[in-house]
Amino acid sequence: MQKLFGTDGIRGEANQPPITGQTAFEIGRAVAGYFSSQHGCDRIIVGKDTRISGDMLEHAVAAGVCAAGSDVLLAGVVPTPAVAYLVEQSEKSAGIVISASHNPWYDNGIKVFGNEGRKLSEAVESEIEALIARSAEQTGQAGGRQIGRVGPIPDAAGTYIDFLCKSVSADLLEGLSVVIDCAHGAASAVAPAVFQRLGAALTVLNAEPDGRNINADCGSEHTNELIQAVRNTGAHIGLAFDGDADRLIAVDEKGQVVAGDQLIAICAAHYKREDRLENNCVVTTVMSNIGLKRALEKLDITHAVSGVGDRYVMEKMVAAGAVVGGENSGHLIFKDCHTTGDGILSALKILEAMQVQGAPLSQLASIMEVFPQELLAVYVKQKPDLENLPEVSRVIADVEARLGGRGRVLVRYSGTQPVCRVMVEGPDQKVTADYCRKIAEAVSACIGV
Repeated sequence: MQKLFGTDGIRGEANQPPITGQTAFEIGRAVAGYFSSQHGCDRIIVGKDTRISGDMLEHAVAAGVCAAGSDVLLAGVVPTPAVAYLVEQSEKSAGIVISASHNPWYDNGIKVFGNEGRKLSEAVESEIEALIARSAEQTGQAGGRQIGRVGPIPDAAGTYIDFLCKSVSADLLEGLSVVIDCAHGAASAVAPAVFQRLGAALTVLNAEPDGRNINADCGSEHTNELIQAVRNTGAHIGLAFDGDADRLIAVDEKGQVVAGDQLIAICAAHYKREDRLENNCVVTTVMSNIGLKRALEKLDITHAVSGVGDRYVMEKMVAAGAVVGGENSGHLIFKDCHTTGDGILSALKILEAMQVQGAPLSQLASIMEVFPQELLAVYVKQKPDLENLPEVSRVIADVEARLGGRGRVLVRYSGTQPVCRVMVEGPDQKVTADYCRKIAEAVSACIGV
């Protein structure tokens, strides 16, 4: 059987393998069977984002869960971290989210949270994949007297909103002008409610989902509209979420984008100043900008590095005893508050740092010098070991030699798409872009579509 799980769940074009109703049924049945047998869970909490395919996959997953003898609790349209929170607060539960995060509307995906509200380890994913592979033998399917039921969670979104508001002071946003971009996604109802309750003078963009406009030229991947809105309104900050609201990208009061690594640096400094940075450690991935490493060194904060993916960040945080971690893509994790990356919670933490320090975001972001970085995605027809591609290895080695200690190269395959990602950091933007393009062209020549 083809491997289903990638870096962040299972993802692809909706109604095409593996994101079909049949596979969703098998995933639901396997997830319920695994968590029932291994952890005594008798119910699965299911949430979704705003994609038109979400209803189809939600019902298919729910049917599979019921076939395994477990009950389904439907959370409706809520951010991915809301499902993690609901699971963590419940007994004998696991969670499934129907979402493809920042991908376009025609894609969808399935993310799974274990009974502690955390994303699954690779070992558990492999066990679930094995159950799915044996589905022809009806593995995990209950008898006719053990069929589960489906019901709603009363005010799931409201419960999550309460959690977010209680994570900071009740008057945190009073006096602040804030623009938020909800990406026509799962944040569309939740985020405005949170920021309004906390007292912000709020401007809301892209919070009218129609099933097909999620992430369409908006949200964390497309910040032009947000930048313009911040400048036009004179707001203190702009905040952009992705389709399932587990990522955050910010825009400062000058209209400059502040990406994940800078946000991590701000929060690390804030936590250390507040004596909340356990073990004086911050965890980020190999994709983090060199500037973050240097900023943490100046702050005398230990920097631990994980593989790409917020679940790997969390695993490293648990091992290192850290409470702050994340990715430049905008996944930020605050382990003292939550079990996974949460875009809205991250926004509140940034706003807290601004209020406590009495400083604008641009000033806080200056704690980190961002090295010029170029990132290109090369669509590939296969994913062989890069070391087995001599021409690619030669070009990478040449670029690394030319950069010396003034930059770095990282070439890796995407865990969710047929893509090879080429990242180069260097002394200036032109040199960096040229080197990145050279490597991307070598990859494309060898294995490009």
